[in-house]
Amino acid sequence: MKTISQLSQTTIRDHLNGSGLGLCSGPFNILITSSLPAIASGIQTLYANFPYTDSSDFFDFHVNIDTPKTIRRWYRPKVYFSVDGKRPFKPLPKNHALAVLEWGLNWCIANQAHQYLMIHSAVVEKNGIACILPGPPGSGKSTLCAALVANGWRLFSDEMALIEIESGLLVPNPRPISLKNQSIEIIKNYWDGATIGPKSYGTDKGTVAHVAPPVASVLRQFDKCLPAHVVFPKYMAESPVTVKPLSKSQTLIQLVESCFNHNGLGKTGFIGLSDVVDRCGCHTLTYSRLDEGIHAMEQLKAPPHV
Repeated sequence: MKTISQLSQTTIRDHLNGSGLGLCSGPFNILITSSLPAIASGIQTLYANFPYTDSSDFFDFHVNIDTPKTIRRWYRPKVYFSVDGKRPFKPLPKNHALAVLEWGLNWCIANQAHQYLMIHSAVVEKNGIACILPGPPGSGKSTLCAALVANGWRLFSDEMALIEIESGLLVPNPRPISLKNQSIEIIKNYWDGATIGPKSYGTDKGTVAHVAPPVASVLRQFDKCLPAHVVFPKYMAESPVTVKPLSKSQTLIQLVESCFNHNGLGKTGFIGLSDVVDRCGCHTLTYSRLDEGIHAMEQLKAPPHV
């Protein structure tokens, strides 16, 4: 299958301006249209290793990101994100376009992919040991996720765990890792050779940039596996690294709070979350230094049944 890296920027722009650029991201086919050069260059930078698909294929989401065709495009220009002809949220500044695309794709999955149990978390895997890393904003989840990927862990997702309800398998969707504020420079200095996209300044989340997933993670974006651990990471300045067991009941409570769609799935969703907790080792991880946090993650062993 051909990848985005095999297309010139002119070809990418032509597709985006025409019938659309088809992008294969894990279990989802996405058709993107846009006239914005920032979207073309952003896709070329962040999705270089991803397969692209023909516009005649089936697509889960038909996405457009563009400026309004009014005088507003010249005065404080904004961009709209639309999916399947609908605009789910208000327009945002034009210079946030690439971030808006990523946020919009997250919205599409969280609101429509209910064939999966979805938990707000990063997911990484190494040597067959897959770890779900839930965490609220400010917990250091994405920073730790990027550092783990820099150290050879496979990226499943920076944003959400997708779990097949019947099998309990984690489904990869290794899109770009979102970094905010100080984390951008931390990972730039930590991950030699990381491909980091342009910064979006002044968003509701501060300054935002994205890291392209490594080719090894993209090549394995169809390889599922069972989760082995649920780890709740927390960055705490000047804190020694500590890993503590967390009770199954407390883990389940926190996963329910982090789950996008357990209410909609009803009993099936609750049973699915319970199965994840029963299957996994459950821990909290507090760290202040990335190397120490990574070393602690490397010590996690596979439960006997994984």
